[in-house]
Amino acid sequence: MRTTLTEENYLKALFHLVDNEGKVTINELSKFLNVKMPSVNNMMKKFAEKSWVIYETYKPLIVTEKGKREASLVVRKHRLTEMFLVKTMNFGWENVHEIAEQLEHVHSQIFFDKMDEILDYPKFDPHGEPIPDKDGNIIAQDLQKLSDCHIGETVVFASVTLSDDAFLSYLNERQLLLNTKIKIIKIEDFDKSLTIEIEGKKEVLSRKATEKILVKK
Repeated sequence: MRTTLTEENYLKALFHLVDNEGKVTINELSKFLNVKMPSVNNMMKKFAEKSWVIYETYKPLIVTEKGKREASLVVRKHRLTEMFLVKTMNFGWENVHEIAEQLEHVHSQIFFDKMDEILDYPKFDPHGEPIPDKDGNIIAQDLQKLSDCHIGETVVFASVTLSDDAFLSYLNERQLLLNTKIKIIKIEDFDKSLTIEIEGKKEVLSRKATEKILVKK
């Protein structure tokens, strides 16, 4: 039986919220989805019947391997769509999230496999996030927040944790794009804003921004 749009939104939330032990709480899901707790409980009971989660009252949910795979496949459709919109249709990376939110609910597997083929099987989406393969496997990344870096370090901009239009436009204005080398020049004691150097030019980034930028050394 096909998953419903609502089920897929829950699966995607599980993907983003699950911790290293495979656990997530009903309260976390409720806040993330802006859905009332009783509704979340009811949906998780259905998920338990499908063996996607292990559900026990008053305990964190445990997302099963089957559940993780289902969640990864929803995320695969979203991230492949974003990449297709950027690489093939020339959308800006700040303009693709909402369109992908709609197209991710298309059920045709062959549609997304063809998209993957046309793109030559990309490993990452336009925001630097890994694209799960057709079996739901995903590449592990060793990244850290720019806000955790130190003065004098040079790092490479690898991904963002937030892909909303306003934040990506903020990065565009500063010509801060993926794979850009970033040198940390100064960290303000007062508000922890960073002065960075990119391609010989200095920029000041707020703490709010540097916490959403992921880098690799």
